Amino acid sequence: MFAKTLKRILYFFVAVFVLLNIMAAFHANKFTHFYAGIPKAKKPEEMSALEKTSAIFFGNKFAKSKVVDSFSVAHQTLTLTTIDSMHLESWYAKADSNAKGTILLFHGHGSSKSGIIAEATAFHQMGWNVLLTDFRAHGNSDGEVCTIGANEAKDVKAAYDYTRALGEKNMVLYGISLGASTILTAIDHEGIKPEKVILEMPFGTLVDGVKGRLRMMHVPEQPMSTLLAFWGGVEQGFWAFDHRPQDFASKLNCPVLLQWGLNDLRVTQDETNAIFKNLASHNKSLMVYARSGHQSLLKNEQEKWMNTVSGFLK
Repeated sequence: MFAKTLKRILYFFVAVFVLLNIMAAFHANKFTHFYAGIPKAKKPEEMSALEKTSAIFFGNKFAKSKVVDSFSVAHQTLTLTTIDSMHLESWYAKADSNAKGTILLFHGHGSSKSGIIAEATAFHQMGWNVLLTDFRAHGNSDGEVCTIGANEAKDVKAAYDYTRALGEKNMVLYGISLGASTILTAIDHEGIKPEKVILEMPFGTLVDGVKGRLRMMHVPEQPMSTLLAFWGGVEQGFWAFDHRPQDFASKLNCPVLLQWGLNDLRVTQDETNAIFKNLASHNKSLMVYARSGHQSLLKNEQEKWMNTVSGFLK
């Protein structure tokens, strides 16, 4: 009798384990894809019971972000080509003949270059050329697959190489969320060497990034974060547990400004502190925004952002 009960319990846990892995594989696939031409995913309160059940077990398809060109600064639209033949759309705006240099801007997960127009405008007003680029699978760039920074590091490299080819000797990289973590990845994987870097709310590891997304969805972090990271990496051909921007920070030795919102539910203070600690730079600073979460720090605390960033860029 005891053996039969034990066997049933074992079968139950095996079935749960298999079911969780199947769900994680479906969700990881949806999390790493953006599809053009589909409607924006419904909010949970807008779904029918059948739609909610399908979303729980199989995930939702996410629409590729759309670009709205409200960038009021005169700019040209460029196409950059990565080393793996992805075509990326960028906007390039020159400052006057006394430009201080060029700032490359990279947006967050599921966003596009439209989402960083405010920051680009501010940098341009400070006297900098700006280059805003849609990551692969975002905006008007090629592709449907997002690897949460692993392959997007090649996108950063393409923008970097383009700007160096223009003869730029004073280059600053700016990134928010995924953009910030991808800059750290590109520093490590692609060997780029900017003159300065501004990082806003980068996640520490890919697993941490998944945990942050689950927190926003009010879903328990474990075991799903580990399973999602595993299946996402398997499906896209890389080992997810080696994707650790906080470790890549040890390769960054130019001046760095790291910024984070105290109310950020997506990126934790521990992640931020780990990145800051690992930065190899002897000229690094951490600025915490007490009234902000995981959002545009410029839009939410404009005066503080302008003073901090302009001071760092001098």
